[in-house]
Amino acid sequence: MDYVVICTVALVVSALTLFSGFGLGTLLMPAFAFFFPINVAVAATAVVHLANNLFKVVLVGKHASMKVVIRFAVPAAIFAALGAFLLGYLSEMEPLVRYTLGSRTFEVTAVKLIIALLIAAFSLIDLLPGFQNLAFDQKYIPVGGILSGFFGGLSGLQGALRSAFLVRSGLDKEQFIGTGVVSAVVVDVSRLLIYGVTFFSKHFATLGGHGETGLILAGIFAAGLGSFIGVRLVKKVTIGTLQRIVGGLLLALSIALALGFI
Repeated sequence: MDYVVICTVALVVSALTLFSGFGLGTLLMPAFAFFFPINVAVAATAVVHLANNLFKVVLVGKHASMKVVIRFAVPAAIFAALGAFLLGYLSEMEPLVRYTLGSRTFEVTAVKLIIALLIAAFSLIDLLPGFQNLAFDQKYIPVGGILSGFFGGLSGLQGALRSAFLVRSGLDKEQFIGTGVVSAVVVDVSRLLIYGVTFFSKHFATLGGHGETGLILAGIFAAGLGSFIGVRLVKKVTIGTLQRIVGGLLLALSIALALGFI
């Protein structure tokens, strides 16, 4: 069942992310959270995200505007590292609350609570009409890199902010997609370096011993297949109904995470 969940989410969402408003990490990270500790789920998602974006670079990277990439991705990389360091720090904190329901004990930790709040915030972007056309003037592109990079490093949630800051950067559709993909690769490399130094390496033997490394590899393959399909079949820029469903599910997930159920 774990392989079915991860591969299905990775394939379907990856096929849609080239053209829709939400990102692969937005859904894949919660899926990994069902099987990994939340900090490892963020890092595992980053591995799949990077591999998938490298594949996308082959498909659409030639259309990227390097001028915009530099303005956006350089500050994004710096603040992605800071966000990743903060995730490592929060992961070492003792639980804020422990409580028992029936025979089960649940823990509310700082990292779960913060990521739950971020998931809830980003889900509202898909649910509230006022956020549907969220966009910022191109002079704020470096600010967008800072915000997108930081939250990407902290929680893996960066796609919505990246799109909002790049959509009015004067790029055509192909340039917009290519620029977003190249920028995402820069952020992924930055945060993965920090994850590797801080906490991911500590869990690597455990993950491999229980076969969960296979989930990451399966997610990489499924996401790559999804991108391959998406480039050829998906025509719409946004998929409104699906975005609302995704937003509702993410909001419910954030509540479960904040309560320590996950």
